[in-house]
Amino acid sequence: MSSHQASTSQLGSFELPDESPVDVQPERRFLSKTLRAVSNFTSNRKALVGGILLLAMGALAILAPVISPGDPSAIVARPRLPPSSEFWFGTTSAGQDVFAQTIWGARVSLTAGLLVGILTTILGALIGMAGGYFGGKVDDTLSLVINVFLIMPSLPLLITLAAFLPTGALTIILVLSITGWAWPARVLRSQTLSLREKDFVAAAQVSGESSPRIIFLEILPNMLSIMAASFIGSVIYGISAQAGLEFIGLGDASIVSWGTNLYWAQVNSSLLTGAWWTFVPSGLCIALVAFGLSLLNYAVDEVTNPRLRTQRSLLAYFKSAGRNMGASRSTPVIHDESEIKR
Repeated sequence: MSSHQASTSQLGSFELPDESPVDVQPERRFLSKTLRAVSNFTSNRKALVGGILLLAMGALAILAPVISPGDPSAIVARPRLPPSSEFWFGTTSAGQDVFAQTIWGARVSLTAGLLVGILTTILGALIGMAGGYFGGKVDDTLSLVINVFLIMPSLPLLITLAAFLPTGALTIILVLSITGWAWPARVLRSQTLSLREKDFVAAAQVSGESSPRIIFLEILPNMLSIMAASFIGSVIYGISAQAGLEFIGLGDASIVSWGTNLYWAQVNSSLLTGAWWTFVPSGLCIALVAFGLSLLNYAVDEVTNPRLRTQRSLLAYFKSAGRNMGASRSTPVIHDESEIKR
């Protein structure tokens, strides 16, 4: 299973909508629920650490022209100078500043990952939700297309498409979007199949609402947590896959990105010559961004998964009461539920 699939496979749990027939103040109830979810998310340590990492990387990318003005590909010193006070990350085999190339490369890599995440999530949502809601021949046809893309080896397909299409950042984004939408579509289809049987969907159908309105205004809001986690997994997939394609020479080597930095380090035999500073910064940045996004993914699951929230509340209760649950997997019984922080 690819890292993209592994990231999105954690999306099995979500909160079902409240099917109460009477709701006198739906706006206030929705606002209260949203504020509570935001509060739970911001108080989550995984979300805090992941958010700090991503904000730091995003700030470096945005402020690259201020931090390191000029052309990052310009030759500024002798080749393969080790890190020093003048050149923090040393120089490349061509005499370019590695620090400048690292922070400028963040702009291309993060933008590509963000666009891939947006396109794959939108495409997966449209196809998956349409198949899950309409069912019948529509679902059979779309499921066949989804399964074809799922069983096709992703790496050979990526290489084949990237090799025959014109080189460039937009080509890489298009290729990754074409090959990466199937898994989010499969997950969203399964959840749509479950939600379309709920009473609030049947009530909307009886009231004469159109199918697009039911899909986007009734079903979609109840899957926002799944779409958020799917988007995060798609961004991880986009950044790592783009770097992989550029590393093997299928990208535009004239642009500065984390993938092309690794490509030129590999072409110039930096590993064999011991010039570790030419490839470690870009590789470490990719790892840190993926780590930060993964933490956010886990945080979304913890905040939106009722089972995990209950488990955390129980652990906090027993810890405050001075009782150790240990490694037991049994479910404790609490007689006074008011003592548990919800």
